[in-house]
Amino acid sequence: MTASLEQLRRCHFAVDLGAARTRVYVRGVGLVVDQPSVAAVNTRSGALIAVGDFAERMRGRTPGHIRVVRPVSGGTVVDIEMAQRMLRGLLGDRLRRALRRKPFLRAAACTPHEADPLARRAAVETLVGLGARRVELVDTLIAAAVGCGLPVQQPEATMIMACGTTTTQVAVLSLGSTVSSERIPVGGDAVDHAIVQHLRHQHELMLPSQSVRPLHLALSDIGLTAQGPKSTVIRGRDVVTGLVRSVQVDTAAVREAIETPLTAVVDVIGRVLRECPPDLVADLVDRGIMLVGGSALLPGLDEMVRQATGMPVHIAERPDVCAVQGLGYMLEGRIEPLVLGPTVI
Repeated sequence: MTASLEQLRRCHFAVDLGAARTRVYVRGVGLVVDQPSVAAVNTRSGALIAVGDFAERMRGRTPGHIRVVRPVSGGTVVDIEMAQRMLRGLLGDRLRRALRRKPFLRAAACTPHEADPLARRAAVETLVGLGARRVELVDTLIAAAVGCGLPVQQPEATMIMACGTTTTQVAVLSLGSTVSSERIPVGGDAVDHAIVQHLRHQHELMLPSQSVRPLHLALSDIGLTAQGPKSTVIRGRDVVTGLVRSVQVDTAAVREAIETPLTAVVDVIGRVLRECPPDLVADLVDRGIMLVGGSALLPGLDEMVRQATGMPVHIAERPDVCAVQGLGYMLEGRIEPLVLGPTVI
């Protein structure tokens, strides 16, 4: 970890390529990009039409010759060329020129824990295409833990759960490394899909994916818990008639619909704890679990994890930007390496 910190301090910018959003941190400036990882392309000419927020608003509303794509899935770049084009569009000409003026441009990027060599190579090639001469890769879990202020460098256990759009990663960290971890292909999209399918089957209502977030907001505060609101009104398209219709949705039924994906998330916590040494598990009894990632804000998720594990559960102050914020702290030199004292013989 000491060598990695030294290398990271020489980096000029850091990128967190997430399935939902892309974030860029520039040393000495801060967070300069925080937009959806979406690009709109004209399939006839191959021209890039829009990126970020504007491209996100185009989803489901484009003619046949315009395709809205996501070049990143589960924190892994699946289309290198499109990811490069998207990043160029998000950075803008002015910022790109400022970065290219660096004599030996270095970059840092987040990669999922235990990412395979192809995924790591894709992340490196994406940033090399932007002009980076050297790319440092950092485990997303460690970067997120640093970003939310956990003492990852100390010889004590910290548990973090990164709730992403397509994946959820759970790990126990100590001395700047991962002691036990597991990753499952269940994230915020799985919860949204469960809600959409429930409304379709039980109420014959087609709900666009963009309309799931308002449902989350309607169930906010105490959210998807037994003490939450009994019902809420949702508007969508009738499956039979195709007309717009409003229905009264029972929140208890919604809780039951999303129970399967959330149960899978809770189960992975138990598996990670069983692989940990007893001393580290004892550290976690009082410290608990830190939730990071955009899907950590799902109403009632923290309470469900708390009831299932019996451990304290905390949500980071800004869970969605913890990973890139942690990279920024490393770039700025705010994280000091662990220094061992002299050995007395």
